[in-house]
Amino acid sequence: MAEESKGLIAEFKEFISRGNVMDLAVGIIIGGAFTAIVTSLVETIINPLIAIITGGQTPGAGLQFTVGAATIDFGAFIGAIINFLIIALVVFFLVKAVNKAQSAAAKLAGKEEEAEEEEEPITCPFCLEEVKEGATRCPHCAGAFDAPAAPAAK
Repeated sequence: MAEESKGLIAEFKEFISRGNVMDLAVGIIIGGAFTAIVTSLVETIINPLIAIITGGQTPGAGLQFTVGAATIDFGAFIGAIINFLIIALVVFFLVKAVNKAQSAAAKLAGKEEEAEEEEEPITCPFCLEEVKEGATRCPHCAGAFDAPAAPAAK
């Protein structure tokens, strides 16, 4: 049974040390902090601006109903919807920017790969040593080529 627990502990350590688990944890922490910022933005800037424009009414203000001991607050719900829409919009722009950056990086990587492929050395078919393009004989083994050395067609 001690061996099982050691295996379980080792497996748990492996799980925790994976990069995607750490990325998820960082994402959740940043998301919580970001939500606090957006909530503050909505409550301290956007709602007062809406109140100024609408003549003193904030979104959902006065939409509270009391039924017995329970209070139904539609105003708080509308505020939560506004918070969600702002967060969703910002996340949309972040994802769009990250996708654009990844696409640009992939294009750059593709160009680098093409450049590397073009620089692939030409090898002698006899001794497999590197030969300069256009050579008619191998400088290592003196093997004669049927045609001047050229990169292999891909």
